[in-house]
Amino acid sequence: MKLGVIGSINMDMTVTTDRIPGKGETIMGNDISYIPGGKGANQAVAAARLGANVTMFGCVGNDDAGKTLLENMKREGIQTGRIRVVDGVSTGIAIITVAENDNCILVIAGANNMVDIAYVDSIANELLTCDVVLLQHEIPQETVEYVIELCHRKGIMVVLNPAPARPVRREIIDQIDFLTPNEHEAVIIFGSKISTEELLRKYPQKLVITQGSRGVSVCNESGEVLLLPARKANVVDTTGAGDTLNGAFTVAIAEGKGIENALQFANVAASLSTEKFGAQGGMPNYEEVMKELTC
Repeated sequence: MKLGVIGSINMDMTVTTDRIPGKGETIMGNDISYIPGGKGANQAVAAARLGANVTMFGCVGNDDAGKTLLENMKREGIQTGRIRVVDGVSTGIAIITVAENDNCILVIAGANNMVDIAYVDSIANELLTCDVVLLQHEIPQETVEYVIELCHRKGIMVVLNPAPARPVRREIIDQIDFLTPNEHEAVIIFGSKISTEELLRKYPQKLVITQGSRGVSVCNESGEVLLLPARKANVVDTTGAGDTLNGAFTVAIAEGKGIENALQFANVAASLSTEKFGAQGGMPNYEEVMKELTC
């Protein structure tokens, strides 16, 4: 199965500190690292480490960060030939503060804003050879919607991880095969007047709501709402755990696993990813996930 990921490619500037500062507060950090990231690239790496044939679509700047990120993806076995290098625009950057087993993130889009409809048209022939396409919200909204509509017309399965949170039109939701918000993102998309359980029943086998350390919720074909618990982890850094879950879930779905088995697989992968530092640093391979599942 060929998996296409279209989305953001960032350099993560990660600062560790004892606690996350409050508004207007200055505190001392411990250290700083520059680590490959971006939700799109993270999910592509997660999928590639789990054995998928992954092609990445997106844009980077013609700068040192862009070159480093392209080389990193190549080392991970990701096809990078359709990534556009854009002159005069900086590569996207995420500024991440890690403390107290949590993080806060500020993203500067940079070249990710150049992942526009014209770019999609330029890579459409390659994109439409994919069996599954995975998207996120760190590229322009009109691009996300254009790709979904294009894939839907061609019968290509689409997984949308709607992060960072922003509204998604009903007609776009209807064209998505799987939608994977967290609880906060689900409220922004669907509003707060409907309960999580009602919402899941409204979109059985499509809507997957992630709930951090509690696990993942979904409604099965019989209308039963399930909470698939997360694996207990010795948490070092939660950055990239959601991206690992989405990459792993998409790989499992592409392999033909049912949604419950796919989420169990993804839960374990996401949990393992938190036990090492960095968004991509802890992403597990297929053997590591299967070892945990069979324990």
